[in-house]
Amino acid sequence: MNPLTAGVTRANEGLEGISWSILGQTYVPKTLTEESFSWHATLPPGTFVPPHIHTTQDEFIYMLEGRLDLVLDGQESFATAGDLISLPRNVPHGLFNKSDATVKCLFWVSPTARLYDLFWGLHSMAEQKPADVVALSAKHEVDFLPPPPDGA
Repeated sequence: MNPLTAGVTRANEGLEGISWSILGQTYVPKTLTEESFSWHATLPPGTFVPPHIHTTQDEFIYMLEGRLDLVLDGQESFATAGDLISLPRNVPHGLFNKSDATVKCLFWVSPTARLYDLFWGLHSMAEQKPADVVALSAKHEVDFLPPPPDGA
């Protein structure tokens, strides 16, 4: 991984022109070093990231547009434009766009660990089937939680 270089990554542009499609969302990487990785995310209505845990990273989300519903360590919450979501490592969290509007936000993790490689792997899947997403994620230090039992 290269050290951080000075400069501006323009709006609607990612590192090296990269744009990933992951779970119906668009992720555009903005910075990448061993210590930190950031990406702009666009979450259309009805999309979500199921509850999961990052075992080796702290994660942050700065809300730019829309409303994101959250499950943080078993508690429901939400965030809107201007809010910062802090997700320490080993704290289970799920992200849901339950609104009729697109959510735009900036994510970053520290350290990068294997997340950048995971996003390439997920983007490269011919079909992002849940079981395959869960299995690949586990190999990259992101553990998805089992769905709650019926009626819970």
